[in-house]
Amino acid sequence: MKLEWYIARRYLASRRGARFLSLITLIAIGGVFVGVMALIVVTSVMTGLQRDLRDKILGTNPHIWLTTYGGALRMEDWPEVVERVRLMPEVTAAAPFVHTEVGLRSPAHAEFAVLRGIDPSVPGEPITDVVREIRAGTLQLGPTVSGEPPLLIGQGLADRFGLFPGDEVDLISLQGAQLSPVGGLIPRLRKFEVAGVFRTGMYEYDNKFMYTTLGTAQELVDLGTAVTGLEIRVPDAMRADAVGRSMERSLGFPYRAEDWKSMNASLFSALQLEKMAMEIILGLIVVVAAFNIISTLVMVVTDKTREIGILKSMGVTSNQVLRIFIIQGVVIGAVGSTLGLIGGLSLVWLLDTYQFIQIPGDIYFIDRLPVAFDMADAALILVLSILVSFLATIYPARQAARLMPVEAIRHE
Repeated sequence: MKLEWYIARRYLASRRGARFLSLITLIAIGGVFVGVMALIVVTSVMTGLQRDLRDKILGTNPHIWLTTYGGALRMEDWPEVVERVRLMPEVTAAAPFVHTEVGLRSPAHAEFAVLRGIDPSVPGEPITDVVREIRAGTLQLGPTVSGEPPLLIGQGLADRFGLFPGDEVDLISLQGAQLSPVGGLIPRLRKFEVAGVFRTGMYEYDNKFMYTTLGTAQELVDLGTAVTGLEIRVPDAMRADAVGRSMERSLGFPYRAEDWKSMNASLFSALQLEKMAMEIILGLIVVVAAFNIISTLVMVVTDKTREIGILKSMGVTSNQVLRIFIIQGVVIGAVGSTLGLIGGLSLVWLLDTYQFIQIPGDIYFIDRLPVAFDMADAALILVLSILVSFLATIYPARQAARLMPVEAIRHE
């Protein structure tokens, strides 16, 4: 085997009058390098996008929503239901909530937003991580300076309306609106004081969501003592779907449980499809690099035909010639793949450390490009690229092994 390694290394290196072979070898290595590096970076970005989106969704949403069937979205008997849910072993926290769409109005601007009524004083761990996202003011939805109900508002909404903690703003709800004497609808209107501003990094939440106390939200939308449903947290978010199904069986009709994965299924499916498409497209770069390896080895075979004939006449077997060219191709693939792995990981580290690429939040729900390195993905890319390089050596290696010594020596 030492002979095959020596000759393969000699054929890969340049010699006087044949520097072109050295150049095409470098081009072949460069093709594998670019393909592997691109695959590492894109896979890390898409994996990071999925993980970051998942973490942000879990940070701003409960693991399970428990509501009732029907268009009214009213749960009248929630005090009894929440006690039953909290006794379930798979549940770590449960709390009532109100979810409604309202109009947000200031002297200079008006638009629709989502209002959520919550009770931050419920026992157990917090249902969401909104408390960690407060950028100004406080999460305490208690008495305000003005005496108006408190309001937590997303950073995007606050920026557009020019709101800061302590400012007042009007919320308008059409739920529970009353008929006017002339036949129109009189919406319910309530003034709020901004208690805090939060920023999750998710475009939809920062530009559309607001929080207030449960009682205030009930009053605004005329729910009385009813709520929209229950927010539930479980120990393992990845098992939320199984826990939800168990909860439905335990509580029976008319209760239904929806987990965070089913609520965002289309988004995660689109991201997975996008990841697969990008990997296939960039994988073609590695295939092109494989053709570079084929062309490189074919040129080596053509250039070294007389030397191959001399080697075979001296006793070198066809299998040894075959191994010489397989070693060449595998070395090209291994070197290019290793350099591509190093280059890809370096670029991933730069993207993660400096975050110099921003993405449109209104499309991807997040405002920066996240990356997450997955060792399994990197290992798979490395192995597959070397395997493709090996397969690319088969044709030229077989052509070299089939050369007849006498005809090869006569080759000009």
